[in-house]
Amino acid sequence: MDSRDEETPLVVNDLQIQTPKNYAKDVYILSSSFLLVFLAYGAAQNLETTVYKDLGTISLGILYVSFMFCSMVASPVVRFLGSKNALILGTTGYWLFIAANLVPSWYTMVPASLYLGFAASIIWVGQGTYLTSIARDHAKDYNLHEGSVIGNFNGVFWGMFACHQLAGNLVSLAVLRDEKLCAVLNEGSTSGTTLLFTVFLCIVTLGCILMFFIRKSDGKCEKGSPNSSVSFYSSLVSLLKSIITPLLDIRMLLIVPLMAYSGLQQAFVWAEFTKDVVKPAIGVSGVAGAMAVYGAFDAICSLTAGRLTSGLSSITFIVCGGLFAHAIIFLWLLLKYSVTGGILGTIYPLIMAAILGIGDGVLMTQLSALLGILFEHDTEGAFAQLKVWQSAAIAVVFFLCPYISLQTMLVIMVSGISVSLLAFLFLALQVEKVFSSHSHTP
Repeated sequence: MDSRDEETPLVVNDLQIQTPKNYAKDVYILSSSFLLVFLAYGAAQNLETTVYKDLGTISLGILYVSFMFCSMVASPVVRFLGSKNALILGTTGYWLFIAANLVPSWYTMVPASLYLGFAASIIWVGQGTYLTSIARDHAKDYNLHEGSVIGNFNGVFWGMFACHQLAGNLVSLAVLRDEKLCAVLNEGSTSGTTLLFTVFLCIVTLGCILMFFIRKSDGKCEKGSPNSSVSFYSSLVSLLKSIITPLLDIRMLLIVPLMAYSGLQQAFVWAEFTKDVVKPAIGVSGVAGAMAVYGAFDAICSLTAGRLTSGLSSITFIVCGGLFAHAIIFLWLLLKYSVTGGILGTIYPLIMAAILGIGDGVLMTQLSALLGILFEHDTEGAFAQLKVWQSAAIAVVFFLCPYISLQTMLVIMVSGISVSLLAFLFLALQVEKVFSSHSHTP
């Protein structure tokens, strides 16, 4: 009897240890951290070209070029650090960039932009890896459908993340309604922005601190730092394999056009839509209002699309809907649209902003879910490829924007939709064909 009594607590302790974790809380902590960090960074980015002119434009161009190249090596870095540590380290780049804006010069902004390119690459690869990993752990522990959990977690994350555009642009709208500060910004003076960037620095600091509170995943993504005794040659070979191997997979090659388009459409909104569509119709202050509408619909659509995601079939349907919505806007601008006065002149840009936001919400949630489902054995490599192609497309638009017309850019966007849609539909058919052949194998 005594021995049984002594064993009983051990059984209870084992049961307590085996109680599955609920990772939903970590999704909200992760999403809140990104919301705060990018609320500050997004608002600061919007002011770069206005306040600092050439310094701001070149800094952003350098940032996205650095982001592109660093994304090529982000996969092994995230694998070495673990996704949680990569997320924490990644936030430091955004903090440093905001801090550099308090003492803007070539000696502070350029190094900060270069470092932010590295930090952004590991934070985004870490985000995709971490979110997919905890979704798999959650689905396994609670016996849920893996694709649905990945879709739901991505929907929550991207929905909350998209709110940074709404909040940040509402702040910008309030700032632009202050005539004195608006005049300071238009003159290119930095004297009126110290308080503004100090507030941004406090916000991004809070987001950095919050990142420490997410738990490590039990999945393989959090484990397996490489042995320090591995030779330099072996490390170099491993790095090259991490860059090249994903591109040897036909599935990845077929997704690349969609990845590149997702970057193109974001850069189009930031660089062309606000300058050539919104500003002529409703003025400088209206840009922030239109972008707030864009962010609101982006957030709503991200949450909705995430809830509807259950597998490749649902992803295919949702992606096609988002691309079709974008195609309507681009063809409208290319063939029919002209700036008009009155209430319609105000409503049209807001409608366009809403539909563009819906398309962005679709692409962000569905691309993340798609990569998580198809590339289970190399999640870091898959998300690194996503950021390589997105940042490359964004950098190209930033550098080409001053030299091409809106009509030329619209032709590029429609072409991008056509190529990415055809490649994606072919991917869906091929994957479905392979799945069907396996399901009929005795």
